[in-house]
Amino acid sequence: MRIGELARRTGVSPRSLRYYEDQGLLTSSRSGAGQRHYSDAAVQRVSLIRQLFDAGMSSRVIATVLPCVDIPGDLGVAEETFTAMMRERDRIDADIAHLVETRDALDALIRANSRHRAELSTGPEPAAQST
Repeated sequence: MRIGELARRTGVSPRSLRYYEDQGLLTSSRSGAGQRHYSDAAVQRVSLIRQLFDAGMSSRVIATVLPCVDIPGDLGVAEETFTAMMRERDRIDADIAHLVETRDALDALIRANSRHRAELSTGPEPAAQST
């Protein structure tokens, strides 16, 4: 299938598909006129790439992980992929910890603001100005 068809079937823009190819995540063959042609398996491949990007992985890390899919019986590839996935999990755990700290700091500010608003609403009424 051509790039437009793959884009339609996956919901991924042609520009992104070209980027995936540039990064070595996706392959195509070329027609005599230079048009990209993809196999039917490219639909699943693009779906997997999207899932990995959505998990926060960079294209560099995805390129490290994908050989495990491409060469499932190679122990060396499996070990390298495992190491890359564990590094990514550790990175995600650190990101989550940072987000929790940020949320807790925001919660403290919200509590302080709520107290301040309550104090303002129960304070003395402003004096009316006479004209």
